[in-house]
Amino acid sequence: MIRPVYDTIRKLRQRLFPEKLMAHIKLPDGVPGILGPLMAYPDSAAHLNGLAEVVLRGPSSLTEAEREMIAAFVSSGNDCYFCTNSHAAAARHLLGDEAPLVDEILNNGPAAEISDKMRALLAIAGKIRRDGRLVTPEDINDAREAGADDRAIHDTVLIASMFCMYNRYVDGLGTWAPRNRTLYDQLGARLAVKGYVHS
Repeated sequence: MIRPVYDTIRKLRQRLFPEKLMAHIKLPDGVPGILGPLMAYPDSAAHLNGLAEVVLRGPSSLTEAEREMIAAFVSSGNDCYFCTNSHAAAARHLLGDEAPLVDEILNNGPAAEISDKMRALLAIAGKIRRDGRLVTPEDINDAREAGADDRAIHDTVLIASMFCMYNRYVDGLGTWAPRNRTLYDQLGARLAVKGYVHS
């Protein structure tokens, strides 16, 4: 998965960070974020990538860009640098000229200048990130009144829930997260075009 990006990241890491950066467990050298454990454990990777493909790219009343923005928003709230930046980059590529909307959401959350529907869904996602039991019937009603259907509400809750898992997977293993924005842009471009399951 994403081998050209791996190679670019590995070379840049070796040049910028010659010291050994170690995760909590043995992972492929120089492979950042979730990509390291996915490479090391292909049996679980198949399911994790498959889930991401279905939820972020499969049928939905939400656009792929909207789903990536929810993923980036939740990851940002969880302070997961790798996931925030890779999914924000994917959303930017999917949005094209409207790419600045991603930074607006990351900086301001539901207070951003976004549609009422997206505002209501981000409010739900933010509650799910903290504790799913915080979501109220009023939150759901607000989303419905703003134009969200059951599928949009379902997908928002599932994206928020699964990114809490992905974020904790990445950070709980102490994986390496490069700070070079160009690398995330390359990864985001690839995700936007090819998705999460490809040869």
